[in-house]
Amino acid sequence: MILIDTEDLIQQLHKRGVHRVAVQLPAGLRRQAFDLVQTIRAEGFEVLLSGDPCYGACDLDTDAAALADVLVHIGHAPVSENPSVLFVPVSWDFDVQALASVVPLLRTKRIGVVTTVQHVHLLDEIVTCLGTFGIEAVVAHGGGRAPLRGQILGCCFDAARNTGATEILFIGTGLFHPLGIRLATGARTVAFDPFTAHAEEVDTERLLRRRAVFIEKARQADRVGIIVSAKSGQQRLARARRLAARSERAVLILMTEVSPDELLNFGMDCYVNTACPRLAFDDQDRFPVPLITPQEYEIALGIRGWEDYRIDEFCGDEAPAA
Repeated sequence: MILIDTEDLIQQLHKRGVHRVAVQLPAGLRRQAFDLVQTIRAEGFEVLLSGDPCYGACDLDTDAAALADVLVHIGHAPVSENPSVLFVPVSWDFDVQALASVVPLLRTKRIGVVTTVQHVHLLDEIVTCLGTFGIEAVVAHGGGRAPLRGQILGCCFDAARNTGATEILFIGTGLFHPLGIRLATGARTVAFDPFTAHAEEVDTERLLRRRAVFIEKARQADRVGIIVSAKSGQQRLARARRLAARSERAVLILMTEVSPDELLNFGMDCYVNTACPRLAFDDQDRFPVPLITPQEYEIALGIRGWEDYRIDEFCGDEAPAA
């Protein structure tokens, strides 16, 4: 069950005294857009619905925001303070008793537990449920771009790292987040999909073998494009400049949407992605040539060893503003 607290949203809009409201939703929630807009309009607000892609709180529609008094961003927690944006996280419920399928996969009695923003409201129930199986579940704050207790992002795994546990349980869909946890923390990682009740241990061996092939191709590349995101919440221009300065073969490319078709037109042998880290892992098959991370490019250049392989994260000084 997907829950959007429209009553609280309306109260906050009235409190701000705004008239024109822009609404932005990720693809998975857009089927609810019509009813949501109608609810807001019924309270006397003018509503503009953003139709551009939305991949997270780092991907704010600044064009829509410029035409409104406030941008209502649905589905994510803020990655930084922005007074012109009203963030409305979405809660997705599931039966925590389904976690029984996880227990046989666990090797220790003390584990860290992390999830995405949609399920953080259930963490206390999850801790209690695991406790009935004799499992001590530790939930930590991550801070920075993931402000909620137990919350991780595809670019920030601090909440997993800060548990100090040697075994981490990730609750959510897909394998990118648990793969990132495994690579960021070194901890054994178990992934649980709350909608299918499927649980599995995450194995990074196949992924790393594949990434090694891309790194070797990057090492041999004559022309390298270093992608800089035009999205404020993903822009790491300083990082990109430092990488470009390492090689005369590299050029900087500014993009709003990192599109395989547009990259094909440039004809580079390899691209280094300083935008959303997920692109290099989830979308690699869509790109005509290797799309690697900054850390992988450093390995290709010989300034970082393979034994120091790390998942790309937006942390500390590397974290863009939203």
